[in-house]
Amino acid sequence: MTELLTAAQMQAIEQAAIASGEVTGLELMERAGQGVVEAIFEEWPELAQPVESGRGASPSRSPEYLGKDDAPRRAVVLCGPGNNGGDGFVVARLLKERGWAVEVFLYGEPEKLPPDAKVNYERWRESDAVRPLCEEVIDAGEDADLAVDAVFGTGLTRPFLDHGEVQSELNLWQAASRRGAAPRVVAVDMPSGACADSGLYLGYAGENPFDSAVMANFTVSFHRAKLGQFLSDGAVACGKVVVKDIGLVDRDSPAVPGEVVTLAAPSAGGKAFGHKYSHGHALLLSGGHGRTGAARLAARGALRIGAGLVTVGSPRSAMMENAYQLTAIMLRQIDGPNELDQLLEDRRINAVCLGPGLGLGAETQMLVMSVLKQERGTVLDADALTQFEQNPGVLFEALHGNCVITPHGGEFARLFPDLDEKLNAPATTGPAYSKVDATREAAKRAGCVVLFKGPDTVIAAPNGCCSVNSAHYQRSAPWLATAGSGDVLAGFIIGLMARGLSPMQAAETAAYLHVECALNFGPGLIAEDLPEQIPTVLRRLDIP
Repeated sequence: MTELLTAAQMQAIEQAAIASGEVTGLELMERAGQGVVEAIFEEWPELAQPVESGRGASPSRSPEYLGKDDAPRRAVVLCGPGNNGGDGFVVARLLKERGWAVEVFLYGEPEKLPPDAKVNYERWRESDAVRPLCEEVIDAGEDADLAVDAVFGTGLTRPFLDHGEVQSELNLWQAASRRGAAPRVVAVDMPSGACADSGLYLGYAGENPFDSAVMANFTVSFHRAKLGQFLSDGAVACGKVVVKDIGLVDRDSPAVPGEVVTLAAPSAGGKAFGHKYSHGHALLLSGGHGRTGAARLAARGALRIGAGLVTVGSPRSAMMENAYQLTAIMLRQIDGPNELDQLLEDRRINAVCLGPGLGLGAETQMLVMSVLKQERGTVLDADALTQFEQNPGVLFEALHGNCVITPHGGEFARLFPDLDEKLNAPATTGPAYSKVDATREAAKRAGCVVLFKGPDTVIAAPNGCCSVNSAHYQRSAPWLATAGSGDVLAGFIIGLMARGLSPMQAAETAAYLHVECALNFGPGLIAEDLPEQIPTVLRRLDIP
């Protein structure tokens, strides 16, 4: 289980360790700086090697007297007014000890630095200068090999807007570095300006915060990854995340605030034994003529994920259309809630999915309410959610703890307009309201598990349990942005619920496998391909 910490949780862990006497703040700062330098050389081994002949032969000579072919490797380190800046001073000192030419810029006033950061500032000042952070940093970075962003880390609570030109230039460096030019940009804890809890850039109200905000090639986090590194803009701005151990113990202090969020991972449990009925029977309701494909996609997903039996319930108008397409998946005519109630008298049907292609109208609402009163495993998606946009309270009163609802952004806004408004309001101070906050509140209000879809899918239960299924970094899967992929996800969830997984386990496992299937197929993916990747993915994950 990979924990994602908030800024307050990380601060509490550090303070508890310092208060116990097991480590000092100065020692933690030294370990953090060492971790950044280690991460730099692990990411770019060529920077750890001696420079080419003629470069770096005389690192003791002052850089201004060296010609271009004679200079050591160069770094620009941007330090901030807090302990993140202190980490930057350690990084600068360690790079200089390796023969690098390092220029250090400080945002803020030296006399206002915290005690530990002030110590490392003075250590640096014993051997070199510190310049104020201003537009001169642009020129300083033109020929540098490396830029270290240690201005603001996890503790940022206010916008970093008054040096927009510096931020924009850092982004130009980062973009160029991906083409093999200009300095690589490394962020310490978080790219400056981004909230460690929400991933949002504080103070930006425009459509593209990356126009004038720091981005990194990679970001070094300490002890544990931070929530904002996997949410919203932060998951893009960080480039990639490297976590470095600084000797802190696992979170076990009652002083650490809030429920911990985890990265979603698949739950154990496969078809080790039993017969088809012991692995559940999932029912998925189809729409009428011309609207049947979504239900079949979901049904295929449910069957592939391991449900023992899967039935598509179809109105008479679409029976022939569905029959042409289904083989191992069974088909049953259902016209209206009365016939649905009759079918559900078979208690072996233990999980029902409604929504994909179901259509909008009074009958859809009646079907949903008919299923919910049974209190079986239920997944509501798409039309089954949109149907209640005018009166979501009716849905919330009927939902129960054995349900999962799977809204995308638009559906979430229709069901939870007040939470959506808070989530999309400009983030002016930190910690900013996050997708985790919104999903937790939604789950509590709905009384069931909520899976809020997106590249940063968030899954929350009414008791506050929460996880993030991130499709970023090495798990980036942009091909999932294709028609029908959400229907397959709903099918994965209901199939796993039919097999006996709890709603939270089923949602987390399905979301994780959904991304893994996309990664297994790669570019060119369409929704029909997703269920067919399940055998390979389960074999690779050693799930029987």
